[in-house]
Amino acid sequence: MSVFLGTHENRFDAKGRVSIPAGFRSVLKSQQKEGDALVILRPSHTLPCIEAWPAVAFARLTEPLDRLDMFSDEHDDLAAAIYADAYPMDPDREGRLMLPDFLREHAGLQDGTTAAFMGVGRIFQIWEPEAARARRAEARQKSRRVTIPAAPQTSQRED
Repeated sequence: MSVFLGTHENRFDAKGRVSIPAGFRSVLKSQQKEGDALVILRPSHTLPCIEAWPAVAFARLTEPLDRLDMFSDEHDDLAAAIYADAYPMDPDREGRLMLPDFLREHAGLQDGTTAAFMGVGRIFQIWEPEAARARRAEARQKSRRVTIPAAPQTSQRED
């Protein structure tokens, strides 16, 4: 499975477009299905960045909605949080995107500056570069205290 790795900084051009790093475009294209947008952008729920999802991964993100009563407040709230601010995007031939103003504001991205593209496995994030550096430092610190539970043991019966 292809994943998004590394952090790359790209400058916004005079028209406000920014290029997706070539390695990230390759991962997106390898996962793209016919008829799907190359990437779906949405604001992070918890961080001041833009999340960039391959369409297939975004579809997996939304699967839990199917387990909720579609007429419930919980369904409506979660659906609005996931879908209302999601933007399917296809870059131009040079791999450039025009980020919606709402998302740029959420991430603190200004005209004439750069954006940091940070790979985080199945998705990537788009950050204001200084905020990205701070987030990576914070994540390295916090990760030292993370304990991953062991995989469940399968019992073997002897007959």
